[in-house]
Amino acid sequence: MARAALAWSMSTAPPKYGGKGESSRVVILGGTGRVGGSTAVALSKLCPSLQLIIAGRNREKGAAVVSKLGKNARFVEIDIENTSMLETTLEEAELVVHAAGPFQQAEKCTVLEVAISTKTAYLDVCDDTNYAQRTKSFHSKALAAGIPAVTTGGIYPGVSNVMAAELVRSVKSEDAGEPERLREVSWATDLAQIGSGGAGPTILATSFLLLGENVIAYNKGEMIKMKPYSGALNIDFGKGIGKRDVYLLNLPEVRSAYDILGVPTVSARFGTSPFFWNWGMQAIVNFVPVETLRDRSKVQQLVQIFDPLVRAIDGIAGERVSMRVDLELPDGRSRIALFSHKKLSVSVGYSIAAFALAILEGSTQNGVWFPEEPEGIAIDARKLLLERASQGTLNFVMNKAPWMIETDPKEIGLGIYV
Repeated sequence: MARAALAWSMSTAPPKYGGKGESSRVVILGGTGRVGGSTAVALSKLCPSLQLIIAGRNREKGAAVVSKLGKNARFVEIDIENTSMLETTLEEAELVVHAAGPFQQAEKCTVLEVAISTKTAYLDVCDDTNYAQRTKSFHSKALAAGIPAVTTGGIYPGVSNVMAAELVRSVKSEDAGEPERLREVSWATDLAQIGSGGAGPTILATSFLLLGENVIAYNKGEMIKMKPYSGALNIDFGKGIGKRDVYLLNLPEVRSAYDILGVPTVSARFGTSPFFWNWGMQAIVNFVPVETLRDRSKVQQLVQIFDPLVRAIDGIAGERVSMRVDLELPDGRSRIALFSHKKLSVSVGYSIAAFALAILEGSTQNGVWFPEEPEGIAIDARKLLLERASQGTLNFVMNKAPWMIETDPKEIGLGIYV
């Protein structure tokens, strides 16, 4: 696809879902949480005829979510560690959306295994490198069962992966040479919004667990390990967001982008606001024993301490979010993609819903795939996915020069950092 065809923005609303499976039954695990609940709301708006099964542990919260969704939604009480309960619920569904994290330190892919055994299409919002790679080990089983499955299908990772894949594809179609460096960065005004986003104890636990992992990045084809929340960069996210500090984290899109897109230098960073949350994250890395940060039970104790404070401050700060993907070309020029939204809890819902609808519409082949793989989201389905995901954005652009979106525009190379 030529550059002009990829430089579209959201000037008009995308069409409502009208593909096959309009009355499909979709199970949303973790549907009573903020991520799952936002996904349910987005799906109900994009495709009102979908039958939504909100699955969670809290019946009262489930009733509250269902009351917002209307007659095509119902609640099912479920424990995702209970295989028989999962089987009973998934047997009646065409698709399961796994939004019940955290995924860090999880030893099994129970939901995916049950989805394969019940022949139910699968989508997760995993934001953990090890878990994502583990799901890929079930590729042959999913292929044999005839089910499509997508892992890391949230906002970041997820939509950010598709943005990166489209940048790489566009550059290669222009014969501009092989891309040399890919950098994905994200920023949010809520400390509890790392990964698939949304405030809450589960996502805050994800944030702390990531601080216990060495950062994996790639430099000129060589895998390197670095300290979490190091390597600060000041990134310009354009209008509505401005310049923000971001830090290295061990996010799954680094390895998948390196393996699939073939770019030799890849890294991912995250930052948050107010600025002192970044200082707090660095302090945790420096002073909390790594053994504690890798122990889910001990991390939950940390969450109980910090959660009230995080909620109080983030309630004032808001929940804006921005993602920027930079791709450096052999001649030193860069192309970027940018996605900014004023409310992450809304944006993450539409992002996950966009993946869910793509799967239901047949855009995913059988097997287990990452979002940037053409078998995961077909190339000709990417534009619609990004249109759906970017509804309500402050700024959404694809395949532009950095100076065209930055608040302090410059046309410079990216240097030698990763």
